Amino acid sequence: MINFDSSTLKLWLLENAEFLTGARIQKIQQPTRRDLILSLRNKSQTKKLYVNIDPQFYHISFMSKETEEKRGLEIPAKPPMFCMLLRKYLENALISKVNQPEFERIVEFYIETYNELSEKIYLCLAVELMGKYSNIVLYNFDTNVILGCAHNVGEEKSREREMAGGLPYTYPSNRPSVWHKAGFETPDINYKIDEYYAGIIFENRFKKLQNTIIQTVNGRLKKNKNTLLKIEKQGLTKEKADKYRLFGDLITANLYNNKDYTKSITVFDYENNRELTIELDETKTLKENASRYFKLYNKGKTAYSKFLELSDTIKAENDYLQQVLYSAEIAEGTDELKEIMNELEPQKVVKTKEKASIVPDESEIEGFKVYVGRNNRQNDYIVSKLSKDEDYWFHTKDCAGSHVLLKCSNPSDRIIYECAKLAKEYSKGKDSSKVSVIYTKRKHLKKPPKANLGYVTYTNEQEIIIGI
Repeated sequence: MINFDSSTLKLWLLENAEFLTGARIQKIQQPTRRDLILSLRNKSQTKKLYVNIDPQFYHISFMSKETEEKRGLEIPAKPPMFCMLLRKYLENALISKVNQPEFERIVEFYIETYNELSEKIYLCLAVELMGKYSNIVLYNFDTNVILGCAHNVGEEKSREREMAGGLPYTYPSNRPSVWHKAGFETPDINYKIDEYYAGIIFENRFKKLQNTIIQTVNGRLKKNKNTLLKIEKQGLTKEKADKYRLFGDLITANLYNNKDYTKSITVFDYENNRELTIELDETKTLKENASRYFKLYNKGKTAYSKFLELSDTIKAENDYLQQVLYSAEIAEGTDELKEIMNELEPQKVVKTKEKASIVPDESEIEGFKVYVGRNNRQNDYIVSKLSKDEDYWFHTKDCAGSHVLLKCSNPSDRIIYECAKLAKEYSKGKDSSKVSVIYTKRKHLKKPPKANLGYVTYTNEQEIIIGI
């Protein structure tokens, strides 16, 4: 990663000083505690000046519309206190001069404005781009008194340089004495800075969101695995239930050959061709013991039935979660990942800018339209909205992957093969030597009630093996 050093800042100021000097501050926004946007107007142009004081990504540049979207900046409904302070003093004010103290990673915006008595005053907005010590400070140039900071620095954080409203503004100690080689080269220094940092900020946001999804899904998969293990440890199995039924049957068949109130009886098990000793409750009659075993059998049978039902539910959820993992792995943008997060945790709605991402990828094979879903929402859209009864649906067998829809009622073998290849390509089995792909007409698909998004059952399917 290229650091934003004092030489880079110097080059950026040289390139942009003409626009900055005399620019009017039209609008001030603060998306987060570490971002600031100033909309500046000068020379019949309006530009967005972006300041980032994150310890990882600290820099300053004019943003393009594209890089603003990459950064994923969202303006809060309620502005932070520092933003309100800047609006109070700086909106509609004029930048009279810009300056960089020698060798420093600090840019100073000297601003002409007026106080409540309509008297002209001079303020300075100091942007300090110094790694973990980065800050934005507004102070009165005439009195050198700080009006406010993006981050207040108390004595517990720094004994050498406290930063807060009412304190005098001072430069950092241990100031450098030489220029270093710039991390970015001219020309178009702003373009290079803007593109570079927007790219790494996007990548960082993308990876964080992707990892959050993966951790959430893996957590649920682990919980499901533990649930199945606990149920199995409780002995809720068909074999145990059948054993109780056998005991009840054998006791009933031998009521008149044995005595009541004994600890056990030995009988011949004709089902398994063996002698069998059955433990009894000696406080009960043989008939009562048989009844007790039949009750245990019915209880076990019911529990086993519930176990099967729960197992099927968990298996369906695990299949769904594997599909979510696959969707997160192939996602290309943060909006896709936010849709997946909304799907996983609907109670924690994550804002997405683009609703268009619900539309799946579209291509053509021999003139027929083919759609590929990249996540469960798109897969559901394919089945629910785009498809007709006679269209063909493709999906990898026993493998997470995309739904592929062919808008054709009578495809040739070659078209079927090409669609099956797409289904393999857009699946977790894309690198496998062989993958089975199932396909059937849309009319043979069914979405069960309350099923997970994108989940369908199918009948009348055919299978094709796709190799590398």
